[in-house]
Formats: sequence, C-alpha cells, structure tokens
Amino acid sequence: MRWTVLVDNRTNDSRLETEHGLSVLLETERHRILLDTGASDAYIRNAERMGIDLSGVDYVFISHGHSDHAGGLKHLAEVNDKARIIVAEEAVHSRFFSNRGQLHSITAEWPKEIRDRLLFADDCSRICDDIHIMTHIPQIRPIPEGNRYLLAENEDGDYVADDFGHETALYTDGLLFTGCAHSGLENILAACHYPVKTVVGGFHLLDDHETEQELSDLAHRLTEDYPDTHFYTSHCTGDKVFATLKKIMGDRIDAFSCGMTVMIRG
Repeated sequence: MRWTVLVDNRTNDSRLETEHGLSVLLETERHRILLDTGASDAYIRNAERMGIDLSGVDYVFISHGHSDHAGGLKHLAEVNDKARIIVAEEAVHSRFFSNRGQLHSITAEWPKEIRDRLLFADDCSRICDDIHIMTHIPQIRPIPEGNRYLLAENEDGDYVADDFGHETALYTDGLLFTGCAHSGLENILAACHYPVKTVVGGFHLLDDHETEQELSDLAHRLTEDYPDTHFYTSHCTGDKVFATLKKIMGDRIDAFSCGMTVMIRG
C-alpha cells in the first residue's frame, strides 16, 4: 500500500500548487482510492506533474460536505468517468457556512454529471470486503474548538451549529483516513473497530484554540491508547499544534505535504 498527497496547504516541492484543501491518492493491492478532492482542480494538475494517472481511480471518498474537501469534485469528470463516489447523503443535500471573519459559504458543488456515481455511505458501513466507512461518529470525547465557527443551514433557513452528521471516515488495510476530523480524532478512532496502524488526515486543531495543556493531554492519550499507530497530519492542523504534539509523540507523528508519498508494508 502507498499513499500520495496530491494537494494540501503545504509543500516542499516547488512544482506543486498548494491551497486550503486536501486530496490524497491511496493505492492498495485491490483499489485506487481518491481521498477527498481539495478545493479546486489543483489536485488534477499536481497529479499530472507527478506523473499520476487518475483515470484508473475506482473510488472517490468524500469525508464531509465542505468545499475544501469536495470542491474539486466538479472537475473529476475531466480525468475519470467511472469511479464511484462514497459520501454521506447529508453532505450532498445540505448547505454549510463559516463565520470566521465574515459569514461565507463553504458548500461544495455536486454537478449533475457525477450524481449517478454517488454511493451514499449512510446506510452501509462496508463498501466491499476491505473498505469500511465510519458514519454518524459519536462525539463522546472532546471535539475541536475550531468547530464553533462552522454552521449549517436548517430547514427553516437559519444558521445553526454544524453537528457534523455529514462527516465520515474511511478504513482499509490498517489505514484510517480522517478528512478534517471535525468530530474529534479520538471519537473517530473509537468508532473504528479495526486495528489502526496508520492515521492520515487533518485533525482540525487550529493554532491558539485548544490550550497547551489540552493538546499535551491529547498527545499523551494518543501515545498510550494507540501504541502501535503512526499518525500523519497537515491541512487543518496548525504548525504550533503540530510542534506540541511532536514534542510528546516523537517519531509516532509526522507532517505531510503536497507530493509526499508513503509506502506501508504489511
């Protein structure tokens, strides 16, 4: 298995574009899965620059309905005409907003040409023998403080706190993809009933939101509760947050960026 970051907020490769978004290509023995599509078609251009052909992708997994993870879907048909798109139905039929700064929409577009390829994850936890989806993640442990800026539109047209019922996570062959982990990293891990060797995704821990003590406690819990798990994060994990986690977790956590490829041997 290997995974390659197609787009992220950061890069160490001057050839590649960055954006506030995330897209990762996961390749297993049986599947080529596009994990989120970033905010635009940057993931397609970056894939071309890296010599990656996206036409052979058989599944596209969308972790939630925000445009920084699903915005690139409207360009998918340009490079792939077959992949089934795994997503929560609520992500497709809801409208989402952020009030950081001024109120603005973060709703993704769902063009007609891809709608017949949607595979709603709400009613199934297993797509096939080796792809499992975590839906309606129980929020028992702490959720990110940054969620307080994020809203959804209800049936009356009012803006209410987003409860992230539209967020899902994907597991296959020991790897857990968290998307943004709005539901809380520990909650997603608890909802996954399979052995997790690798966690990949954003943790939605923004700088200067959680306290140093809260981050320190989280790092110690992750180290103690998941001793055999390696964590990779970027996108919506702040630089200062990562430094705090790294100080405690050491080589158990690493940052990713555009163009990075990681091989995982069974």
